[in-house]
Amino acid sequence: MPQVKVIVTLKPSLLDAQGRVVKDALQNMGYSDVEQVRIGKYMELQVEGEGAELDAKVKEMCERLLVNPVIENYRYEVIG
Repeated sequence: MPQVKVIVTLKPSLLDAQGRVVKDALQNMGYSDVEQVRIGKYMELQVEGEGAELDAKVKEMCERLLVNPVIENYRYEVIG
């Protein structure tokens, strides 16, 4: 059964408040060379199917539940 790795990130035009907090914390810890941090989500799914059928299924799951398409982008990779 194929494994699907889904990566979700905020759209670049949106302020990433969590990323800003982490960046500030890293800089306060002495990592002054960190210029930007973006926080996202990572998911691994085991999904039956292959080819175009699998792609359609994964896109539907992402767009209906896993991703907020108004504020987030996503990409996925099928392994196996």
